[in-house]
Amino acid sequence: MSAALLSQLLNGLQYGLLLFLIASGLTLVFGVLGIINLAHGSLFMIGAYIVFFVVSKVGSLWIAIPVAVICGLALGALLERFLFRHFYDREHLDQVLLTFALILIFEEVRSLLVGNDFHSVPVPAILDFSVPITGTFSYAAYRLFVIAMCLVVAAVLFYWIERTKMGAIIRAAAEKPEIVDILGIDARRIHLVVFAVGAALAVMAGGLAAPLTSVYPNMGSGLLIISFVVVVVGGLGSVSGAFWAALLIGLIDTLGKAYGSSLVSLPLGQVLAALASMSVYIVMVAILLFRPTGLFGRRA
Repeated sequence: MSAALLSQLLNGLQYGLLLFLIASGLTLVFGVLGIINLAHGSLFMIGAYIVFFVVSKVGSLWIAIPVAVICGLALGALLERFLFRHFYDREHLDQVLLTFALILIFEEVRSLLVGNDFHSVPVPAILDFSVPITGTFSYAAYRLFVIAMCLVVAAVLFYWIERTKMGAIIRAAAEKPEIVDILGIDARRIHLVVFAVGAALAVMAGGLAAPLTSVYPNMGSGLLIISFVVVVVGGLGSVSGAFWAALLIGLIDTLGKAYGSSLVSLPLGQVLAALASMSVYIVMVAILLFRPTGLFGRRA
């Protein structure tokens, strides 16, 4: 395997795992609460800006990421308690308008507090080196750290959903919400926990991504779109589906963008290059045509 291909595979793995952090919260919120949260990408941006602010003040990413996660939990709880709780029984159009308004509010607050400049977050000195993978190829240690952190979070999330009482209630609420009412479980507490955890996952993804890219306005918009693709491919409400779909979409998107331009020299090269650049959306359309509930969604 060439060093270039190995590098792109690792990049796709790291990108896919970050997508999982965003998409898992998105699929939980929609599966349990029935909310289409267009502001989920803004939570990713907020996480990146919190990490930038904390690092600029105390100089430590190890403090900044836990602070971002705590802020994400608090923000998610506040949004659910004072806004989204009043929209569960409303039409999806009302929910879309609410979350679109939140995007505008978050962008204005961000502009007032930190301006519209691009910012960078330095990689921690302890991870500012490359790890030899093969004799001719090395990979950035911080990117490997991001992969490891996302896998740890995924394992904890799977355990929480599959092995705990709260997780069983959440799965029941996602698959058969009427059971929660019959058992007399306080649905408001479940909704609060799910929304707070979903927000924290998106904020954490933004915090981990901050040293990998610039921190800039509206940086979560593109990731929101691709995260919806992950949710559709994996299946609404399925965390395991979000995990495998995120890896699949991350690899397809990365390889398509990396090697799509090299197809131009082939016969029908322009067409092939265009198809490669939109490959993830072609996958989504195919899933919607042949398995509308997603790869891991329950068949009707």
